[in-house]
Amino acid sequence: MTHSDRLAAFVALGQHLRQLPADVLASLAAQARNRNAWFDLPNVTLAIHSVADMLDEEPLRRWAARYRAEPDTPRQVGVVMAGNIPLVGFHDALCVLISGHTLLAKLSKDDTVLMSWILGELVRLEPRFQERIQLVERLNTADAFIATGSDNTARYFDYYFGKRPHIIRRNRTSLAVLTGNETSHELGLLGEDIFRYYGLGCRNVSKLFVPKGYNFSPLLDSLQPWHQVLDHHKYNNNYDYNKSILLVNGVPHLDTGFLLLLESPLLVSPISLVHYGTYTHEIDLVDQLTDVAAQTQCLVSGNGQWAGSVAFGQAQSPGVTDYADGVDTMAFLAELT
Repeated sequence: MTHSDRLAAFVALGQHLRQLPADVLASLAAQARNRNAWFDLPNVTLAIHSVADMLDEEPLRRWAARYRAEPDTPRQVGVVMAGNIPLVGFHDALCVLISGHTLLAKLSKDDTVLMSWILGELVRLEPRFQERIQLVERLNTADAFIATGSDNTARYFDYYFGKRPHIIRRNRTSLAVLTGNETSHELGLLGEDIFRYYGLGCRNVSKLFVPKGYNFSPLLDSLQPWHQVLDHHKYNNNYDYNKSILLVNGVPHLDTGFLLLLESPLLVSPISLVHYGTYTHEIDLVDQLTDVAAQTQCLVSGNGQWAGSVAFGQAQSPGVTDYADGVDTMAFLAELT
């Protein structure tokens, strides 16, 4: 297969995903939810549509053109995929296959249904990918590795994969900067960054930076349309548990009835709870954000006005050029020898 053939296959996949009938989406979501209760219909649908957007022909071709079309020697690249949100491993699969290598995919037990299905659809559209895609349990034969996990599993990955070319990703989370001048519409969009995928993704906002003396009332009012997250029993259980802990320990906090806000120096927060910290001046905020840059996946602000940020509501819509942990996966794959 040529580089052009591979690109054409992914473009065709994107078009196919956009045209999926509602009953097919519902069936996929039901199968996925049987394996992972967090994967409900709205989130599975969004994930599939996000992949389709990523495969939009013009930006996909512009992105691919930035890298060499063919490797000197195709390699077997082992990818340990995460499963915290639907199809989170797809971008790595795309990079490996577009770059001309063979994908050895170790799927997460939490996202076997959707990843198996979408790779199967790709092979159906372009049968020559059959020999380039292997779903495996062990990665012993891989020449290089891409692994996504927690800080704990990263140490395991370092031990087993450290002697071969690798990208090993660790815990990251996303942050929001508020100034107090946001409109209710902007604050409502922030709910997408907080609640989508029930807060399970590294692109979900888990901490807010607000000016000292910030009035939280407009924010809490604007987030009210997201109260339906309580309809999910696992989210509801997390909310009840975290609220109980705060109440029993007498910890001051804010409560919308479905989201808890707690002042804390920590970046990562549990499901149903968001941390916040304060700043006094812009230079103070710059210092705080610089200190946590290595743990930050995405930064959001009103209209994306803060340097390096995206607009509220856009954290869960990464483009094909948005690499996890800021590491250029395609450049890594192009340099394999």
